[in-house]
Amino acid sequence: MRPHHKLDVWRKGIDFVAEIYNITRKLPKDETFGLVSQMRRAAISIPSNIAEGAGRNSKKEFNNFLSIALGSALELETQLIISEKLGYLDDKVLNNMLECLNNICKMLIGLRKSLRVK
Repeated sequence: MRPHHKLDVWRKGIDFVAEIYNITRKLPKDETFGLVSQMRRAAISIPSNIAEGAGRNSKKEFNNFLSIALGSALELETQLIISEKLGYLDDKVLNNMLECLNNICKMLIGLRKSLRVK
């Protein structure tokens, strides 16, 4: 088993990608190359960067990739809020997604801190 498979944050990131795909399927077709594409790329970037960082040879490199994953999560947060403002998402969906994303961010921050302590 690869080291990233053991990380809860990576598994939650994978699940979150699936949710983003479900949500973006319902967005207007004229957003296919706009918000849909951006949201999917940002979501995929989260577990992808966790995996790439976990495969690196140093804690410093891993920390850098976790930082990129965190940036992608915050980018996605912004895109979700924009989607709600445009009327593409209702409040309940937005709040559920933001709560999940917030948990992922907390896990990423915690993992980054643990790399510094060891």
